[in-house]
Amino acid sequence: MKISFNWLKTFVELTETPEEIGKILTATGLEVEDIEKVEAVPGGLRGFVVAEVLTCDRFMMKEKQLSLCTVDTGADQSSTIVCGAANVAAGQKVIVATVGTTLYGQDGKPIFTIERKKTYGHFSEGMICAEDEMGVGTSHDGIMVLTTDLPNGTPAAAYFDLSDDFVIHIGLTPNRADAASHFGVARDLKAVLKHPVQLPQVDAPLKQTTGTSPISVTIQNPEACPRFCGVYIEGVTVRQSPDWLKEKLTAVGIKPRNAVVDVTNYVLHGIGQPMHAFDADAITGNEIVVRVPEKNTPLLLLAEETERHATGYDLMICNAEKPMALAGIKGGKHSGVEDSTTNVFLEVAYFDPAWIRKSDNFHALKTDASFRYARGTDPNMPPFAARLAAQLICELTGGSIKGDFIDIYPDPIAHVQIDVRYANVDRLIGQVIDRSTITEILNNLDIECLHQTPQGFVAVVPPYRVDVKREADVIEEILRIYGLDNIKISDFLATELVSGFPKIDPDRQRLRVAQLLAANGFNETLSNSLTKASYAAAIKASLPADNVLMLNALSEDLSVMRQTMVFSGLESLARNVNRRQKDLKIFEFGKTYHRTADSYEEQQHLAVFLTGNAEAETWLTKSREVSFYDLASTVQKIMATMRVQNPKISDHDEALFEYGHTYRLGKKTLVTFGQLKRSITKMLDIKQTVFYADFNWELLLKQYSDAVRFKDIAKFPEVRRDLSLVIEKTVTYEQIKKVAQQYERKLLQAVNVFDVYEGDNLAGKKSYSVSFMLQDFEQTLTESTIDKTMERLIKGFEKDLGAIIRK
Repeated sequence: MKISFNWLKTFVELTETPEEIGKILTATGLEVEDIEKVEAVPGGLRGFVVAEVLTCDRFMMKEKQLSLCTVDTGADQSSTIVCGAANVAAGQKVIVATVGTTLYGQDGKPIFTIERKKTYGHFSEGMICAEDEMGVGTSHDGIMVLTTDLPNGTPAAAYFDLSDDFVIHIGLTPNRADAASHFGVARDLKAVLKHPVQLPQVDAPLKQTTGTSPISVTIQNPEACPRFCGVYIEGVTVRQSPDWLKEKLTAVGIKPRNAVVDVTNYVLHGIGQPMHAFDADAITGNEIVVRVPEKNTPLLLLAEETERHATGYDLMICNAEKPMALAGIKGGKHSGVEDSTTNVFLEVAYFDPAWIRKSDNFHALKTDASFRYARGTDPNMPPFAARLAAQLICELTGGSIKGDFIDIYPDPIAHVQIDVRYANVDRLIGQVIDRSTITEILNNLDIECLHQTPQGFVAVVPPYRVDVKREADVIEEILRIYGLDNIKISDFLATELVSGFPKIDPDRQRLRVAQLLAANGFNETLSNSLTKASYAAAIKASLPADNVLMLNALSEDLSVMRQTMVFSGLESLARNVNRRQKDLKIFEFGKTYHRTADSYEEQQHLAVFLTGNAEAETWLTKSREVSFYDLASTVQKIMATMRVQNPKISDHDEALFEYGHTYRLGKKTLVTFGQLKRSITKMLDIKQTVFYADFNWELLLKQYSDAVRFKDIAKFPEVRRDLSLVIEKTVTYEQIKKVAQQYERKLLQAVNVFDVYEGDNLAGKKSYSVSFMLQDFEQTLTESTIDKTMERLIKGFEKDLGAIIRK
């Protein structure tokens, strides 16, 4: 929203600078986003001065009569200027653009800069200006001759009495509809600065002719239009607005059109009351009806070429036959004020915000009027706004009011009464504010304080404050005017309510893991929980309980509820493999069901399957079969995503796997994974190797934490050292890592196996090539420290693992 600083000063007396006002408004909740300087004339007439022509000698050049003038510009020496105007003469007071002055076009863009240069054989040190060359008019018939006693050298801006304006850009929040005008902003400044505000003066009586208004008004939907004011103005001559009105509208981004329309915009942006001017001769039947037309009723709006159609809940301003305007939003094309208009009917109303909001959302029409109506305007403003607009239209167009002002307001909107307790004021603000200060603040906001007692009072809120409905809202008003900066911050901050940590959302974590797997080429499956009893019998040794039997089973294939996810996944693999889709990566979130005596239990699992080739064959890479390490990598990624900390590794489930691993957290199994036994895959006639991982999903969920830990980037470099260890085939990488961490806790940051060799020459042993990353976060490692660390590791491997260090 744009607010003109000069316009604002007509509502409230201000001695503060625009920057100071911007800070005050921001502190009260009207956030100032920018303050833009607006010059009355492009360039502000900088470099233009009042001057006197001392001499004027005519000369001819190429059949063109020119003048060589000596001009006193108030400088120490007079200037010579070549002038082409026919009306220049000695003794004249003129405006001169001195050397270095930039001239601007009507569009505000610079044209050229005055320089001292030779013109028609003579040096010219400036330019004697016409109106259009300065931007103060459009005439170019000759230079502008002044009648003034101002001394030479006086800035031209002083002669024309020009003053720059400042446009304050406010980021208005939706709840502050009361501040959507210059008067509304002035009310906030009144409360803070304690300066009185004033509305524009309306003469009494207004220019009025005898007779009654020829227009009658009927409101068929009073719930949508609680108040309607109108006035008939006859004998109007539509003409251009005066400069003062154009300047105000231009400052806030409104393009002037004609005096009648400009007045309606002036009142809207000035005091916040939207209105619409109709060509009274276009009101068929001399009747205004405020109603909701039937669905699909057509209406052609201003500046549009295509008709819109009523929704069946659009409130419209109609004549005796058809709609003329979409109420509170936009006028119709065939009833607006044109240059030929001679009689005007002015509509000034209060509309229910919900009705306007519904229509402007459906029709996607956002106008200055709907912006205010949809948020809530002042129901008590229409009578004054109608009189103000009527007075200005009569003054600017020569019209006169016919008949009385129309004001239909059957059910006045009451002020809101709110009980306020001082205890709650003190509690919410966090500081005791003097009770007289509270009363003064609220009174300056037009909020009365009735029935005051030591415990509290009743706040009577005017209806234009649509955002003040509760006790907390009144307290907010007190606080924003008192000033947040004036609230002392206690040395001991406390709160009455400490929010608990949010619970981990299982669905959100499931989505995170699913997205991870999908990004790595996996497809999600969903299978039946009913299965064959023979599946469980094949791996009975690894199952924790008995089957949950189905009563009246449909078939033997659906006779029990599954105790494991493995066979559901294998059935999906078998179906795809049989259809020549052999390279598969799938996963499934599902439940298993278990019975122990008379008790039943459900467990949630995440099952992951890999089979076939890891990637398709291309010209760049050859295909390779998936391996245990592809599955292990996927398991590690899932655990990292769920932030699993320090799982313990143990043996695999021999009933399921040819080989593999199990990760445990305490005594509970987190995940077991490996290559499925051929005897199991053979049950579903799958001949290719299948790798499988089974996660305890409920346990995995418990490991996740939203807490994020950070540490500084290391300032000192890390060092890598490699060892080649010959060890027994039974020794695992985990054992190597555990021994390394046992013998070096501070400097050892990472351990990695980068090569494995097994051959006949090692006689039942294997060779691991292992890298060790060493780093000290406090200082640079020396060779001596590195060598001592590696010696400790070598001794540990030799002692605990029986390793032989290969040189």
